[in-house]
Amino acid sequence: MRPQRATRPRVVVTGLGCVTPLGGDVASTWASAVAGVSGVGPITRFDASQLPVRIAAEVRKPVEVPDLHPKEARRVDRFILLALAAAHEAWLDSGLGGAGIDLDRAGVAIGSGIGGLATIIENHRILLTSGARRVSPFTIPMTISNMASGYVSMRHGLRGPNLCHVSACSTGSHAIGEAARLIERGDADVMLAGGSEAPLTEIAVAGFAAMRALSTQLDTPEGASRPFDLGRDGFVMAEGAGVIVLESLEHARARGARIRAEVAGYGATADAAHMTLPDETGSGAQRCMRLALADAELPPEAVDHVNAHATSTPAGDPAEARAIRAVFGDHADRLPVSATKSMTGHLLGAAGAVEALLCVRALEAQLLPPTINLDRPDPECTLDHVVGKARRCAARVALSNSFGFGGTNASLVLTRWED
Repeated sequence: MRPQRATRPRVVVTGLGCVTPLGGDVASTWASAVAGVSGVGPITRFDASQLPVRIAAEVRKPVEVPDLHPKEARRVDRFILLALAAAHEAWLDSGLGGAGIDLDRAGVAIGSGIGGLATIIENHRILLTSGARRVSPFTIPMTISNMASGYVSMRHGLRGPNLCHVSACSTGSHAIGEAARLIERGDADVMLAGGSEAPLTEIAVAGFAAMRALSTQLDTPEGASRPFDLGRDGFVMAEGAGVIVLESLEHARARGARIRAEVAGYGATADAAHMTLPDETGSGAQRCMRLALADAELPPEAVDHVNAHATSTPAGDPAEARAIRAVFGDHADRLPVSATKSMTGHLLGAAGAVEALLCVRALEAQLLPPTINLDRPDPECTLDHVVGKARRCAARVALSNSFGFGGTNASLVLTRWED
C-alpha cells in the first residue's frame, strides 16, 4: 500500500524544456498553443507524394544543441537530438547547472515509443546498395530507445537512475510518473523526465496509414487534427520532445530553486482489451484517472482542468469522454477540457511529456489552451470543451491523460505551486 502523502517526499517541477511543431522552446510552444496555432502542414522531410497520407506536424526549424560538436550531432538519431535540445532548456530553466548538486543522486528517465527509426531505414538502404562494410558503426547506438536518456545523462554528468520507458503514446507520462516515484522512494533527488519522438519516415506514415489510424484530410492540413469533432478521421503524426526537471521539495528548497508546480498524483493501468483500440467503455482510463486522484488524495471535484489524450480518432475520443464522465460525474459539466493535439499533432512517445508541460504552464498562467477545429462537437463526446480560444481559469489542479497502443494508460495530477 502506498504511503500517505504526508509521510512521503513531495515532488516538484523546477524546469521545463521542449521542441515541438509549435516552437523550438517552451516560450514559443506555449505562445502558439494559447493562440490556437496549428503545427500541421505538408510533409517536407521526404517525398511523400506516393503515400496515402502526406501531412504531419514537423519541427520545421533546425534543432540546435549548444556546444554539441557537429561530428557528434551526426552520430545521433533525430529523436536523440530532440531530447538533448529539450533537456538542455529544462536544465537551464531549473538552475541546476551551478547548483553543486550530488550527481550520483540525479538521473534521467526519457523514453521513446519508436526510437531511431530513421537510422534503421537509412542503414538498411546502405546495406542493400553498398554492402555491410558501409553500414555505420553507430547504427545500433543511434537506434535503441534508451540512448536519448543515455546521451542526456552523459551530457550533464548525471550518474543516478538512467531509464527509458517504452509504452507507446503513454511513454512520456509514464516516464514522469515513474521518475516521481523514484524521488518519493528516496532513490534520487533530481530526475530529468519526459519523452522524445522522431517518427516521420515513409515506413511509419505508410504503416499508420495502413491501419487507418491517420487523418486523410489532406487538402486542409491545419484542420486535420480535430479531437471530439464529428468530422475527425484519425490522428496527425508529429515529432518533438518534452523534458521536465523533477526534484524533491526538500532538495529544491535547499538550493533556492524556483518551483513551477507539483506532481501530486500518478496512475497507470492497462485495458487488456485490444492491441490498438481502447476499451470502448473507457474502463481502463477510468481506473487510471481514479488511481492518480487517489494518489494525490484529491476528490474528482478538486480538478480544475483536464488535458485529454484525445488523438482525434473515431474510437479513442468517445471512450475517453465516457471515462471522464464516469470519473467526474456532474463535475464534468463544469470541468474545462483541452485537447492540445489539435495543434501539436500526436507526438506519440513524447506526447505525454509535452502535454504535462503545457499543464504546468496553464497552472502558472491561469490560462487554458484551446481545442481548435472543434466545429461540430460529437454528441458522444459532450464535455466542457475549451473551444477555439484560450480560457482564463483560476486553476489549481490539472489532470493530464495519455493512453496508448497495447492498452497502456497513464494519468498525471499536477498542482499549482502555492508556497
